Amino acid sequence: MSKEARPSWDSPMQFVLACVSYAVGLGNVWRFPYLCQMHGGGGFLIPYLLMLVLEGIPLFCMELAIGQKMRLGSIGAWTAISPYLGGLGIASVVTSMYLCLYYNVINAWSFWYLFHSFQSVLPWAECPINTNRTGYLEECEVASPTQYFFYRETLNISSSIDENGGIHMGQALCLLLAWIIVYLFIVRGVKSTGMVVYFTATFPYVVLIIYLIRGVTLHGAWNGVKYMFTPKLEQLANPQTWINAATQIFFSLGLGFGSLIAFASYNHHNNNFERQAVAVSLINSGTSVFASVVTFAIYGFKATFNYESCLERMRLLMLNTFDLSEETISAENVTEWIHHLNVTYPEKFASIASKIEDCSLQAELDTAVEGTGLAFIVYSEAIKNMPLSQLWSVLYFVMLLLLGMGSMLGNVTAIITPLGDIKFLSRTLSNETINVWFVTVVLLWSLAGLVCLLCLLLGFGFTSRSGNYWFTIFNEYAATLSLLFIVFIEVKDIEDMLGHRPNWYWKVMWAAISPLLLFSLFIFYIINYIQGGTPTYQAWDKNLGKSVVQEYPVYGQAFIALLLASSLSCVPLAALYAACRKKQRGTSLRQHAVNTVTSTV
Repeated sequence: MSKEARPSWDSPMQFVLACVSYAVGLGNVWRFPYLCQMHGGGGFLIPYLLMLVLEGIPLFCMELAIGQKMRLGSIGAWTAISPYLGGLGIASVVTSMYLCLYYNVINAWSFWYLFHSFQSVLPWAECPINTNRTGYLEECEVASPTQYFFYRETLNISSSIDENGGIHMGQALCLLLAWIIVYLFIVRGVKSTGMVVYFTATFPYVVLIIYLIRGVTLHGAWNGVKYMFTPKLEQLANPQTWINAATQIFFSLGLGFGSLIAFASYNHHNNNFERQAVAVSLINSGTSVFASVVTFAIYGFKATFNYESCLERMRLLMLNTFDLSEETISAENVTEWIHHLNVTYPEKFASIASKIEDCSLQAELDTAVEGTGLAFIVYSEAIKNMPLSQLWSVLYFVMLLLLGMGSMLGNVTAIITPLGDIKFLSRTLSNETINVWFVTVVLLWSLAGLVCLLCLLLGFGFTSRSGNYWFTIFNEYAATLSLLFIVFIEVKDIEDMLGHRPNWYWKVMWAAISPLLLFSLFIFYIINYIQGGTPTYQAWDKNLGKSVVQEYPVYGQAFIALLLASSLSCVPLAALYAACRKKQRGTSLRQHAVNTVTSTV
């Protein structure tokens, strides 16, 4: 579509909300709290905020500058800057397509949990009865009700990636619903997206505030909050802490996918994107900290509940084994009594030694969980123990859905915007008698429909019994390395994009600091892949009731290599194609000149 006919955001606020809705996603809820837990609690904020200034804000501003100046999607923008850089846009589209394939599956899981929340007893609160009605299902007993509901009821997961199975119809229908909603959100381009983001960008904060108020009033919540803000400064000497801080900033802001370029391409030419880049980056990072306070409050409640439950089990075990009166042992002195009884009655105590548990609140708080394990298992376990658990379950999964859908708007826009800019598609649908606006609308509707349909059909593979293992492959390998490569090449002098000379901060960041950080991260990931040996994954063992490590088969490793190569190769292949075209055009011009001279003579 032409720049003159290009639609625009109704207001700068719509653009800011679209960026917030896209950038603030599931990673803020389930990745950042995990990193805080792993790398020194409040101490992790030091490298995190430093990386925000050195890497996040400059790169975020750079992508907004490119989109707003070019008023094109990623492919058109980079081709306009240089024909040799067109592959950057193609690589962004390929990576965004991979992300769309599996990201909406998480929204399907959220729908599944949301629909199951409208029951008198949450289905993950207790184990189901076995077929003989003589007890609970064995898989659930050896695991936990929350793990059983996720792995068996939600995923119906196989024991390995080699063991295939049919599609989970419930999940397939939830995925269909997720894609229908995404299509309705983006079908009219920025006109429909601009209205939706008012809700997707703001309502999650309403839920987080409600959860914060409820969370801090839960028994033991302050144990979690105190754990989060207690700094372990020795972690600052760990290089992995700094690497994870830089990586989290990079992926949390959604750099390299082309979504920010696409969003900014609908801005007016005089829009102050520098101020917006700083605002959105700070909102995104502030949300991560805010969500972590909520998460650790609930995590503290869960840890305290598990710790006190453990103490109660040990108290009852001691009372029943040694025939003591009820008031003899309490939760406060059960540890001393265990030691005393072990010394006094060693033979009798030996008979129950296998049942003795080491109850530790610190150990419960130290248990680090991220990703789907935190969102769908740990949170679910905490919710089931709350009063009015159904209400809190509905609120939580509605929030997850809005966070996921908000990010999906950016992911799909990153695909359909550059495709809609391709002149061939526009010329196919247009002629002199057709209104330009009509062509634009039809093009967006058809592209959005085709992209959503393709992603839906391919996404059905993730609803099979081995689908979660393929989901893990895409989650771990489809985007990480390619995005670092894309953004590293993007960093260049963009004074022309700004429309004025950048100040010293932007100059230093774009010219030296940000490229150096990106190059270091890129090298780190390559070394990590090489030293990691054969790629592995977590396979669910229903007999043990837990995940076990297995190596990917040869075809799985080949697929990982294909994922990495398919996006990374776009840049050199497109540059080679541009060079060949230029050489061919030069030969044609020289031949034309020779023919002209010959005919003149």
